[in-house]
Amino acid sequence: MQKYFETIAKLLLSPLLTAQALRVRKTARILPEPPGHRSGVYGRGPALNLLLTGDSSAAGVGAPHQNEALSGQLAQALGSSYTVHWHLIARTGSTTRDTLPLLKSQTPEYVDVALVVLGVNDITTQIPLKRLLRLREELYRHLREDWGVKRVIVAGIPPLGNFPLLPQPLRWFLGVQARRFDRALAQQALKLGVDYMPFDVPMTPEMWAEDGFHPGPNTYQVMGARVAQQILHR
Repeated sequence: MQKYFETIAKLLLSPLLTAQALRVRKTARILPEPPGHRSGVYGRGPALNLLLTGDSSAAGVGAPHQNEALSGQLAQALGSSYTVHWHLIARTGSTTRDTLPLLKSQTPEYVDVALVVLGVNDITTQIPLKRLLRLREELYRHLREDWGVKRVIVAGIPPLGNFPLLPQPLRWFLGVQARRFDRALAQQALKLGVDYMPFDVPMTPEMWAEDGFHPGPNTYQVMGARVAQQILHR
């Protein structure tokens, strides 16, 4: 029923939604991926091999340095319990479809835990849900079979309906779609034995980057702590 409602809304609002999307793309401030190492070793204790992959949020856009991005925050949060051998393979603008060949172009390493941060670009590129679910299943299988990942953790799709950069009704439409996709991805993850973490960070003004689209350092700190707790819990 919701998909039918979305389809009708998209047909009725299509000219306006397209115009707004083009305007946002043209006028939005483009933030760079932060400087800093894309791999490293941090902490003390048993070895934990960690892979982070995905889009601009995985790459840390919105943070001034990788130490304050998701990779650095997560390594620091785990460092009191593990010697974290971490590796970041992420690229701004990546969709699930883009991430598969990116990973396949790398030489696989042994990985204990893989954190996947994707979804926003899947929504903004308007990929059909059925195709996205097929690609996600292929991505999870690749991580397990080729990288030897023991545990896959997936971050849920952020609430696009709250993104300050997006004008209305584009913000509303993408928000509705994001919620539907997020539910489907969570259900799929449960079936496939993947840990799905809902994006439930309260996005108050201080949590955003200056572009109104990406997380800021405060959000990365919260996300890193929550993912670390998910890993430590098991």
